[in-house]
Amino acid sequence: MKTIYRRKSARLAFFFFMLASMTTMAQREYKTLQQGWKFTKGNPENAERPGFNDATWESVSVPHDWAISGPFDPKGDGNTGKLPWKGEGWYRTGIDLAQADANKRIYLIFDGVMAFPKVYVNGKRAGSWDYGYNSFYLDVTDHVIFGQKNILAVYTNTVEHDSRWYPGAGIYRKVQLLKVDPVHLGIWGNHITTPIVKPHYADVRISSTVLNMSSRADSIKVVQTILDPKGNELQSKEIIKYLNPKEEKNLEVTLKVLDPQRWHVENPNLYATKTQVFFGDKLVDEKVSTFGIRTTRFTANDGFYLNDKRVQLKGVNLHHGHGPLGAAFHPRAMERQLEIMKSMGVNAIRNSHNVAAPELLELCDRMGLLFFNEIFDKYDAKADITDTTNFEEFAHRNIKNFVLRDRNHPSVFLWSVGNEIGDVQWNIDNGFQKLHTMVNYVKKYDHTRPVTLVNDNMQSASMRHFDYYDIHAWNYGRRFRLARQMEPEKAVVISESASTLSTRGFYEFPLPEDKTEVTGSLQVSSYDFNAPSWAEIADDDFMWQQDEPYIAGEFVWTGFDYLGEPTPYTGMTAKEMNLGEEAAARSSYFGIVDLVGIPKDRYYLYKSYWKPEEKTIHILPHWNWEGREGEVTPVFVYTNGDCAELFINGKSKGKQCKNPVSMNSTERFRLMWKDVTYEPGEVKAVVYKDGAVIGEKTIKTAGEVSMIKLSPDRKTLMANGMDLSYILVEAFDKDSNPAPLADNALQIEVNGVGYLAGVGNGNPQSLTPFKGNTVNLFYGKAMIIVGGGFKKGLTNVSVRGQGLNEVKTQLEIQ
Repeated sequence: MKTIYRRKSARLAFFFFMLASMTTMAQREYKTLQQGWKFTKGNPENAERPGFNDATWESVSVPHDWAISGPFDPKGDGNTGKLPWKGEGWYRTGIDLAQADANKRIYLIFDGVMAFPKVYVNGKRAGSWDYGYNSFYLDVTDHVIFGQKNILAVYTNTVEHDSRWYPGAGIYRKVQLLKVDPVHLGIWGNHITTPIVKPHYADVRISSTVLNMSSRADSIKVVQTILDPKGNELQSKEIIKYLNPKEEKNLEVTLKVLDPQRWHVENPNLYATKTQVFFGDKLVDEKVSTFGIRTTRFTANDGFYLNDKRVQLKGVNLHHGHGPLGAAFHPRAMERQLEIMKSMGVNAIRNSHNVAAPELLELCDRMGLLFFNEIFDKYDAKADITDTTNFEEFAHRNIKNFVLRDRNHPSVFLWSVGNEIGDVQWNIDNGFQKLHTMVNYVKKYDHTRPVTLVNDNMQSASMRHFDYYDIHAWNYGRRFRLARQMEPEKAVVISESASTLSTRGFYEFPLPEDKTEVTGSLQVSSYDFNAPSWAEIADDDFMWQQDEPYIAGEFVWTGFDYLGEPTPYTGMTAKEMNLGEEAAARSSYFGIVDLVGIPKDRYYLYKSYWKPEEKTIHILPHWNWEGREGEVTPVFVYTNGDCAELFINGKSKGKQCKNPVSMNSTERFRLMWKDVTYEPGEVKAVVYKDGAVIGEKTIKTAGEVSMIKLSPDRKTLMANGMDLSYILVEAFDKDSNPAPLADNALQIEVNGVGYLAGVGNGNPQSLTPFKGNTVNLFYGKAMIIVGGGFKKGLTNVSVRGQGLNEVKTQLEIQ
């Protein structure tokens, strides 16, 4: 081996990040197959053949969810969103390959296809896959014809797929064409670890898998160069080996980084390796891979440490969907979700309960979010495991892709092989053997991180399934206690916490006496006292973690509302309440924010506790209660302060202080005036911390709705076909007070180079199409999603409200 030290001029960190994500390198070329697709539902005969006439098929771009446009079925299954996701579908597109590419290897990389995709190239079956959430790739070199257009056809079938939420349907994540030299790095072929991390240096070990698909043998030289977070070249090292035809080898080097800038949630520094492959004297492949330098460890009695600093995990669970966009993955939609979560104090994400889009991990790396990486929900049809599946082969193949793809991400701190699998917890049908298989395959491809299984049945700990994995991960209600008692040397993570239920902007009286108490309103009061029988409210989890500091942290169920799983208004519950099956909701009530990303009251409760350094003062409920004059209308304040004094129309209702030692969890974290009676006017809270006033907040009784306002989260978009602007629509009275009861119907018009990507309002009961141009305000708010398209120019958005003046905003697409 030869070591070379060198340094180049600094580059901007942003440019460095883009360098690591480039679609073309010197000897390899990626092309995202986004435009030019044709789609149809059903299974027409001979659709895979090149000469098939697809002229009548729908023109779509990929990613694409063929079920999200509906229509909703009022009598459909609310557990999967009342949308028509079951069925078959075909996609077709053309791929041009020049004659000059005839000496290249051609791969197709699919980030996710729901479900059971079969891939055809020029009428010949090139391959298939059997887990709709996982990424896979195919070498299609022997199926393509150079110098002409090739026809790619993909068949999808969701009939056998099972789900507890809305899964989406079709090619819902990106597809890439990769052209490489016959001698090249394997797909996900770089493995970067940091076995030694000290304050003044770190060892970086890089193992690269190189394939020789050519017909000749020769020496290969792999040169590894480390780039610092600003893009400076720090150090290079090369290794030379001999490679025969049709052979692959791993080539490993270790380089030293002095004074490493560590990756941390507070400062997510990203390094990169530039890997160059020479065959003989010719540079044949080059790839840039990002990584982070950090240490992680779990302790049994003191939680989780990142870079030797204790970090309490303030996490949320996120499903893979994006509300009105369905399962179709848009990087900006995901980035926005993470921005909202971080603004609340979140520092960790659990991808419940399936392989995530690769861009999610890239975002977590860049934004400083820890990632609890989970591959499966159940070991059944929810993972596309059927009666004919060879479990061992299925497990190996899927875990290999999962781990190889994600193991270089510094955000990943824990692997999970499954969620709430009763057969495994109770060792039914070879459950422990399956668990052992899964865990061993994860460790085969990454030995640097712990592995867990997420559990929900407390008594199953008596079976000692925890002997097969590293960390106690349990859902809800301190169910970890028996496992902790039996094996106190393992750390504890609350993998699902809370499951508080609420509807944004909706309140009912009196306050519920029991957490499971709901009414026929088909909404859940936002006083944040409701939860299913098997779960708890947010304050309980805060209290348990305060009182039992060995708990490494929690992952709230859930950060966002999602399509499906509409507890407490499922079809079964609706029937039991004699409301009829149509009363079942189509989306969840669990979210801290609603389906379109508008915060519920609970957002401010979490923020007040998770982000105490930032001032939070939030009053609930709204103060428009015509007809309740003189009736008890409790007022709560969520704040990072210790105490607050409440005023109604200038008259003090007393000062309340949090009680940090109370065994009633809500008394520790909320300020509550439960005996306030309603009178229209003004509610004001003056908040104190350590005896000093830190701020105040006022809400007022609003008059009639007079106007609406549009607030785009971004007014400049990229013309890449994937960028989005989320435009919040809010109603106000003539004095600019928010109108919390407004439900006006809105008409939306989008003109120019952009397009209307979706609409929504956070109402779990709404069956208004997500892809239409109408939406009602829901408790004074709604959301419009505008896509930037592929062309540069301007996009004009206008909204007319029932009885309201038209309002407009303009977006620029660059």
